[in-house]
Amino acid sequence: MSRRSALRSLTGGTAALAAAAAMPTPLRAAEAAAPALKGNIHHSVSAWCYNSLFDGNTAKMSFEDFCRECAKLGLESVELLGPAQWPAVKKAGLTCAMCNGPDSIGYGWNRMDHHDKLLPKFEEAIPKVAENGFPNIITFSGNRAGMSDEEGLENCVKGLKRLMPFAEKHKINVCLELLNSKRDHKDYMNDHTVWGVEVVKRVGSDRLKLLYDIYHMQIMEGDMIQSIRDYHSFIGHYHTGGVPGRHEIDATQEIFYPAVMKAIIATGYKGFVGQEFVPHRPDALASLKEAIEICDV
Repeated sequence: MSRRSALRSLTGGTAALAAAAAMPTPLRAAEAAAPALKGNIHHSVSAWCYNSLFDGNTAKMSFEDFCRECAKLGLESVELLGPAQWPAVKKAGLTCAMCNGPDSIGYGWNRMDHHDKLLPKFEEAIPKVAENGFPNIITFSGNRAGMSDEEGLENCVKGLKRLMPFAEKHKINVCLELLNSKRDHKDYMNDHTVWGVEVVKRVGSDRLKLLYDIYHMQIMEGDMIQSIRDYHSFIGHYHTGGVPGRHEIDATQEIFYPAVMKAIIATGYKGFVGQEFVPHRPDALASLKEAIEICDV
């Protein structure tokens, strides 16, 4: 399941979540007390990866149950959510480290005719994020569709420059996500770190950052630890995921996450790292618990 379809399912699954609340919950992973975490990493998780637990006719737990289990595991945030899910997160004593924005992966800032449509939607969304005490909202470049990278870069800069005074006023970070265009998001424009960094440089606001997705950048360019060292001042959030397949971040995949986490910590980063892998084992919460332990360096 892609993030796009999963988020649609999560947002529209209110009735299914209510029905699932009375069902037994799979607590095998959370029954054992989570070990004390070191505190060097602020741990978050992307909710869409766990839709199979709390959405649809075969739901195993409610979304509120999921948030409570996340808190037991030592997570501080459940992310990539909209306003309908925020109350459950706050009820569990968590934050939403990355809120959904009104644009989409294929429809972003790289076209001038999008700007007048996106700006009022962000101007409506950002105050809500601020009122709830959340730090970040996600945004996207959009797809190329034949456009040159330089033209798209210039267009993104023009649109985001219009948005930044509003983000600055409300003290919310707008995070432009880096995604791979090789496998998952064909034709996506912001698919290399240096391109995204150039957008941030030209916009010139401390409230515009990159969302550095480790999974996506391993696929596109590798050399991640050096990129993190070189460009950490432009990065406002990190995501994980196992390569290949975006599954568990254990020894079955090619990224050694403890080294990547240590590189992130060495830059002085104080934000969140969001687990964004899709579990393929039967006990999804056990996979999440393991990922937190792997990244807790």
